[in-house]
Amino acid sequence: MTPELVTPTIILLSWALAGFFLGSIPFGLIIARVMGLGDLSQIGSGNIGATNVLRTGSKLGAGATLFADVGKAGAVVILARFLAADDAAQLAGLAAFLGHCYPVWLRFKGGKGVATFFGLSFALAWPIALAIAAAWLIMATAFKYSSLASLTAAAIFPIFILFFSYNSLLALSIALTVLIFWKHKENIRRLLNSTESKIGQK
Repeated sequence: MTPELVTPTIILLSWALAGFFLGSIPFGLIIARVMGLGDLSQIGSGNIGATNVLRTGSKLGAGATLFADVGKAGAVVILARFLAADDAAQLAGLAAFLGHCYPVWLRFKGGKGVATFFGLSFALAWPIALAIAAAWLIMATAFKYSSLASLTAAAIFPIFILFFSYNSLLALSIALTVLIFWKHKENIRRLLNSTESKIGQK
């Protein structure tokens, strides 16, 4: 294998590892403990994301968790794009998403990746991120289901990628959509059975 092929591979692997480990930092769990909000694994869905932190009754804690989970994905994408290239940025973003969903220090039981999804989307293509964020807000306001809003945003993501001609992001967008639907499979079942918890409901 020539050096020309080895170097890019090492760089990509390095950014993938950086994205995974940064993404796997469970900010929701950390913030809940620091603020004395209780053990998230015993609250609501048991999830480490902002929606479950909100079920503790702390809007500040939920907001801080959302900001941190969005920021960790956005930061690693921006750094990878600035220091390496677009393909490294995409890989780092996907790895951050996977790290959040499957953190090694929580026995691979993490969040559902929605905040990290928005974070990497803003860093890669902010016009599309604004569009899917607006879709999330509309659905969440109309139906009060965070999961339904997230599934809607994920479903239209590849469509907007094509509409705005960000063709280089199409494969990533499809992968993220599939992963988000997979992580929300229990929510989908509860939505169909009308047993899903609404936003703010403990």
